[in-house]
Amino acid sequence: MRNFFEEFKNFAIKGNMIDLAIGIIIGTAFNKVVSTLVSKIIMPPLSLMTDDVNLSNKKWILREASEKAEEVAVGYGELIESLLDFCIIAFTIFVMVKFINRFKEKSEDLANKEVETPKNIALLSSMEKLLKEQNAILKSKK
Repeated sequence: MRNFFEEFKNFAIKGNMIDLAIGIIIGTAFNKVVSTLVSKIIMPPLSLMTDDVNLSNKKWILREASEKAEEVAVGYGELIESLLDFCIIAFTIFVMVKFINRFKEKSEDLANKEVETPKNIALLSSMEKLLKEQNAILKSKK
């Protein structure tokens, strides 16, 4: 049991848990921003262009409300807004990951002097160069 807590402590202290928590918090805040953007910025002009059709109120009524029962309806307008939210978030994440990957590729390219190469990549590169030199020396002795 002690080993389990030791592993958890190492996991939390090394930053994995903290990075995950920060990502979740930022993602939640970003979701709220995108939802507001869709419902308050994108949908009103779209409503104007479609003769005041408000998508969030659109629904298929399966059963009308009566004295005995409430209305049963499928709210497809909210689904459309949620899909629009999702598409905006997915596109934004795609662009961010693409940018990060491009920066990462530049940093891993030893010939590129624009961006500083990470120490682990530079170390591996120098080890590879030394191994090639050592192999060349060993081949020449045979």
